[in-house]
Amino acid sequence: MSSAASSRSLHLFLCALLLISPLVLASESDHKYQPDDPVTLWVNKVGPYNNPQETYNYYSLPFCRPAGNSAHKWGGLGEVLGGNELIDSLLDIKFQKNVDKGSICQLDLDEAKVRQFKDAIENSYWFEFFMDDLPLWGFVGELHPDKNSDNGKHVLYTHKTITVKYNKNQIIHVNLTQEGAKPLEAGRSVEMTYSVKWIATNVSFARRFDVYLDYPFFEHQIHWFSIFNSFMMVIFLTGLVSMILMRTLRNDYAKYAREDDDLESLERDVSEESGWKLVHGDVFRPPRNLVILSAVVGTGAQLALLVLLVILLAIVGMLYVGRGAIVTTFIVCYALTSFISGYVSGGMYSRHGGKSWIKAMILTASLFPFLCFGIGFILNTIAIFYGSLAAIPFGTIVVVFVIWGFISFPLALLGTVVGRNWSGAPNNPCRVKTIPRPIPEKKWYLTPSVVSMMGGLLPFGSIFIEMYFVFTSFWNYKVYYVYGFMLLVFLILIIVTVCVTIVGAYFLLNAENYHWQWTSFLSAASTAVYVYLYSIYYYYVKTKMSGFFQTSFYFGYTLMFCLGLGILCGAVGYLGSNLFVRRIYRNIKCD
Repeated sequence: MSSAASSRSLHLFLCALLLISPLVLASESDHKYQPDDPVTLWVNKVGPYNNPQETYNYYSLPFCRPAGNSAHKWGGLGEVLGGNELIDSLLDIKFQKNVDKGSICQLDLDEAKVRQFKDAIENSYWFEFFMDDLPLWGFVGELHPDKNSDNGKHVLYTHKTITVKYNKNQIIHVNLTQEGAKPLEAGRSVEMTYSVKWIATNVSFARRFDVYLDYPFFEHQIHWFSIFNSFMMVIFLTGLVSMILMRTLRNDYAKYAREDDDLESLERDVSEESGWKLVHGDVFRPPRNLVILSAVVGTGAQLALLVLLVILLAIVGMLYVGRGAIVTTFIVCYALTSFISGYVSGGMYSRHGGKSWIKAMILTASLFPFLCFGIGFILNTIAIFYGSLAAIPFGTIVVVFVIWGFISFPLALLGTVVGRNWSGAPNNPCRVKTIPRPIPEKKWYLTPSVVSMMGGLLPFGSIFIEMYFVFTSFWNYKVYYVYGFMLLVFLILIIVTVCVTIVGAYFLLNAENYHWQWTSFLSAASTAVYVYLYSIYYYYVKTKMSGFFQTSFYFGYTLMFCLGLGILCGAVGYLGSNLFVRRIYRNIKCD
């Protein structure tokens, strides 16, 4: 390992404890400058514009580096995971001091450098700088039409003009324009230059990030319409569940509550008994693979709370402002909410008479993290092979493992113990019979597999439009800031998922099939299947991504997201169906 990599790993390890404190860390001191104070321009990354995750160190292209030792800036765990590596450009920039034309360096072009630059221009390479935590973007060069060549003429931008707007002693806005397009020819020398213009503005410091927010896109009329449409779906589903199911059950309750029936009427009722009432002796039978079901339900309950918590923090704290702040917040909150997964899993496992406690605890604590680790390991190997900044350094992996091993894992184990002791006592309304009841054959549409696949359609429909905005913000350089919309969509998703799984469970029980537990979970979890299918459509229709690197990262990250979404929805569906099943069997006379 190189000395730079070792230093980076050590720094990340020492900063592990700092990750839990502020979720949005201020950089560049306090963002206040005095006239002639030095202002650092940080170079970050470069890569194909159409492939957002395929990024490399800025100096991986043969840009000439200024003389001197360039400082590196590490912004925390989230920034490193986001593929950022800020290096001091060493350009002489001072607050409120214009620079007409400053020299960066003299770039001598040879065959190898020309070939690298031409390849970058043909692939629309862009780069990213930062000044006072504000991003600047530009392209390496462009391809001009050439009458004498079918391939066009490659030109390299040699002059960068940085326009900085300031309000009193704070930087408000930065912009980069490029000029001096010079043809790429081996053997010639070009001078790389820059200029800086300072302009006063009345925009307040608190609103300096507004320029990066695409209001027409995110607050388009279709976004509001999607919320209204999903809300109407909620009203329809809750009304359907209340009107049809509760009315049917109320009639059943009235019949079971009669105590003055004579023997003849009682025998007639029993002979007419059918559907969900016939399986009361099997409906609370422990499900197959109880350890796995308990683990995924516990993990899903944690993820539901985690998403709600992160959305609320994003609304209050504007996490989109800080580089990697969302990722850092997610990791820290995941570790701190691990108690919930253990509590839900432990209580559920105990109520069903589970005995393999060690196995249940370890699986609950490690299931989702190790699924993500497995996908991340494959993607990291690809990134290392390509030499991309998307490769996670060893030090970062150590930090994440420390957070999981010393915070998340113990809290999950503690939650399992507490859940077992506080909510683990069996409380089934009906006694489970010794011999399982045979399940009669029913129509194909009442089989668990069909109910499971159909159950995810309506929840997916309720979040379909929002998925477009989320995908576009993540894969197309837009800053997602409408977390109020996301909160509403998330709550709608929860309600729709619960209603749909309740309907599915009721239909299944009426078909005299008492395997409702896994069916309820998979019915809700199938929402993630439709999201993944939509991601395939989005990749080929809405993006211009190409190459093995970007394709693997796109579908790898999407798979990680869909696994989390599936576990979350599955847990919500199971818990909702569990409450419903207990409620309907509480009012019947069980043998």
